[in-house]
Amino acid sequence: MNNNKTIEIYEIGPRDGFQSVRDYIPMQTKLAVIERIIEAGVKRIQVTSFVSPKAIPQMRDAKDLAQICIEKYPKIEFSALVPNMFGAIIAAETGMKKISYVVSLSESHNRANIRRSHEESFEELQKIMGELPQMDICLDLATAFGCPFEGKKLPDEVVAFLRPYVDLGIKTVNLCDTIGVANPAQVRDTIALISETYPDLTLQIHIHDTRNMGMVNTLAAIECGIKATQSTLGGLGGCPFAPGASGNLATEDLVHMLSEMGYDTGIDEHKLIEAARFESTVIDGIYSGHMYKIDSMNKN
Repeated sequence: MNNNKTIEIYEIGPRDGFQSVRDYIPMQTKLAVIERIIEAGVKRIQVTSFVSPKAIPQMRDAKDLAQICIEKYPKIEFSALVPNMFGAIIAAETGMKKISYVVSLSESHNRANIRRSHEESFEELQKIMGELPQMDICLDLATAFGCPFEGKKLPDEVVAFLRPYVDLGIKTVNLCDTIGVANPAQVRDTIALISETYPDLTLQIHIHDTRNMGMVNTLAAIECGIKATQSTLGGLGGCPFAPGASGNLATEDLVHMLSEMGYDTGIDEHKLIEAARFESTVIDGIYSGHMYKIDSMNKN
């Protein structure tokens, strides 16, 4: 059980939420949402993804957006998702000090998502760590609990897959339920085995809410000792392999639950709800959040 009542919230909506929106979101709209997230007290934001605009057109302003945010909010920890050396170098050029490098536990998904074999992804990370030794790198392990092509993943598979990355020097791993198929027992078993095998490894959790289990799975992870969670404002974002399904756990819902349970996130719940409401009015997307809708009804 996690007896530490402080939980770090990583808001990843400006990356994982925005990238799900088909029409380009103007830079000023993105900045307005990010400003409200920061005003609510969020200190850690994954602000973009440094990928090819051909692959994700929404991210075509990634470098400019990152530079503006880093310069305007020097006390906020901004990070970005990168799939390769090219993205990592751009991140460094913006002044970013932390990145998430994504690789899928499922090789099928790895090839579909970033068009690389497991071996190629590992070699690319080796190059990044050699070229940018100052960069703080979190390994984002996609499909850690299940894959749309290969099915359910077992804790033993996760532990075995992580061995070369731990040996390489990775110190933080974010377990991602990419398509939202995990259950609390699986989450507990996976975290327990990883923690037993790699006691010095810091774990984060990123659970999708596709099957309405985002909250219970995240709570299971927290009760197993996870102190850092990822979510998106409003729950913005869809699951690419489950069309029409809500993808992400809503940050304001998570903060509300944790606050009710006596956890400290350092975030103003009411300001976060207002931020989610604002976002839903300026960005047309798939939202899974509840609190901003309930709060709106209570005011009417």
